[in-house]
Amino acid sequence: MADFEDWLRTVRARISTKSRLGEKLSYIAKHMEGLKLFLQDGTIEMDSNVVERAIRPIALNRKNALFAGHDEGGRTWGRIASLIETCKLNGVEPYAYLRATLEAIAQGHPASRIDELMPWNFKSANARHS
Repeated sequence: MADFEDWLRTVRARISTKSRLGEKLSYIAKHMEGLKLFLQDGTIEMDSNVVERAIRPIALNRKNALFAGHDEGGRTWGRIASLIETCKLNGVEPYAYLRATLEAIAQGHPASRIDELMPWNFKSANARHS
């Protein structure tokens, strides 16, 4: 990597940054630290496609909420969509989660223990009885 960085520095000094090649070399230089980190740590993804695919439904739901007909309706839709997508990201079936959570609230679950009702803490009825 040190040799490559030296080469990149040398070539960039000789090529106009406004040329197409200069733009590409600038792009490489801009992302050099990320490349080195990727090469040092085998757990780092080369690109962000995995994350982008995971958050795409959340972004689409947020965009769709703009057409809910009313500001408060849009905010409510956004909240529900966020809960549903958070369930999916945590491997929780959304309907089961929403039903159990609303039942817990209706039965007087204390607001001081709201963290227990978050999707990442949800245990399905089957898991509770096992």
